[in-house]
Amino acid sequence: MDAMRIALGQINTTVGDLTGNRKLIEDTLQKAETAKSDLLVLPEMAITGYPPMDLLERGGFVEDQLIELERICQIKTPVAVALGVVMPSEPRDGKVLENCAVLIRGGKIEVAQAKSLLPTYDVFDEKRYFAPATQRSLISWSENQRIGMSICEDAWVDQVPYGLDPIGDLAARGANVVLNLSASPWHAEKPQTRRSMLANLAKAHDTAIVFVNQVGGNDELIFDGGSFVVSPQGKYLGQSKLFEPDLRVVELESPDQSLQTDQSPEPQAVAQLEKALVLGVKDYFRKQGLPPGAVIGLSGGIDSAVTAHIAVRALTKERVLGIAMPGPFSSEHSVDDALELGRQLGIETQVVDIRPTYEAYTQVFEKLFGTKDNYGIAQQNIQSRIRGSILMAVSNAENRLVLATGNKSELSIGYCTLYGDTVGGLAVLGDVYKRDVYALARFANHNGTLIPQNTIDKPPSAELAPDQFDTDDLPSYDILDAVLAQTIEGSTEKLPTEADNRTIDQIRQRLDRNEYKRRQSPLVLRVSNKAFGTGRRLPIVHKYDFRLTS
Repeated sequence: MDAMRIALGQINTTVGDLTGNRKLIEDTLQKAETAKSDLLVLPEMAITGYPPMDLLERGGFVEDQLIELERICQIKTPVAVALGVVMPSEPRDGKVLENCAVLIRGGKIEVAQAKSLLPTYDVFDEKRYFAPATQRSLISWSENQRIGMSICEDAWVDQVPYGLDPIGDLAARGANVVLNLSASPWHAEKPQTRRSMLANLAKAHDTAIVFVNQVGGNDELIFDGGSFVVSPQGKYLGQSKLFEPDLRVVELESPDQSLQTDQSPEPQAVAQLEKALVLGVKDYFRKQGLPPGAVIGLSGGIDSAVTAHIAVRALTKERVLGIAMPGPFSSEHSVDDALELGRQLGIETQVVDIRPTYEAYTQVFEKLFGTKDNYGIAQQNIQSRIRGSILMAVSNAENRLVLATGNKSELSIGYCTLYGDTVGGLAVLGDVYKRDVYALARFANHNGTLIPQNTIDKPPSAELAPDQFDTDDLPSYDILDAVLAQTIEGSTEKLPTEADNRTIDQIRQRLDRNEYKRRQSPLVLRVSNKAFGTGRRLPIVHKYDFRLTS
């Protein structure tokens, strides 16, 4: 094989910003040329951004993208470019579009390869828009080099039983290098899964695989990049940075020789989780042109503390406002912990006493329901709704986005108040179990205290009733999170020995009963393989319970 320098163009595109994405591609191409690259490989749907969803059905969208593609073709450069685009096709299976990888060389599109495998599961819905490839073609790069192009899901044949192996087909036709242009969203352990999967695929077909992934947040999806190359022997040979744009150049010398690139150490699991959430928040604000600031209700508890920390990392401390809202049952340490958090993070923190408002509501309750000492859930929830109203008032008055602070454990079983602590424009921790919230808090303090130790150590409480603790209404979070991980994500972890069948069944039943709350909650940043939102679609109204534990 002749020597070949391939640039891995890991870029952060914005869905629908066709011109902006094209300029980003041009900048990356210039860097690849400066690095004396022969070929620049870019992610899936690099001009449209991924996923464009029903923008594909909006008149002019695909045509405008093709105009930007033509402008890329007109760039005078010795570097060939492989990038993902949407191309019109002959009507097939009721579709007139293909998700394609194109190779531009010498100012012309030399090959357009459609995606063969169209995922329609979890957050993916590509059969809604695209027709699959009917054939796979090779590129004769040089006398000894034959390149095949694939797109993301085309490589996931070990994970999903498609009955078709596009990379295997390309290798059988003589490809000794296969490009995989991807928009593969991150979740916990996803980078390891990709590396193992592609290494096995490379070995099975005796071909080098060049994997280039998108980076950045788009809606609830977070793309981690992590582009890399594997040799025909399945040897993992370098990786681009995780969670940030990067351009790495690898040199293919021979099928069994090295691919030289810098090795980037992979962050530990909790560090990846923090980086993912920070990127998700940052890009949610940046790409939408959202208000310059965020506002967070600070309870003195672990969830709001971690949310505030993530927000500061994503937006800077000057753009984050914390509001502590003590009520009739708030402990003194809750306010103290909230204020200490504000000092440690360097954010502006205000205190708003909700007791006068709460007392006004109790008078209303007396007129509606008669005189009682305790109005139960109505009395508890009204405190949360008062706080939600204050946060939304600040949002309106100061042009700030409310960040919801609830975690996945609470959202799962409805341990939250509609129009109260669920208000906001983005649920930062909505896909993070309570146990992982604690891990994030401890990690935040690894270079010095940012989150007060008392916030981490004290028993969690909503403080909506006298001497209330979460364990009054919930099993321990060790049990709750393990059962939920099994039920929602198919986790194989063993349940704690104290998890009895009655408790397990109650958790599962509460999970289904509270689907209506989740439908009215803010967008959840996805960091697991099954998050609430587009990737998990259950009817609110149904009559099928979980099979009870025997």
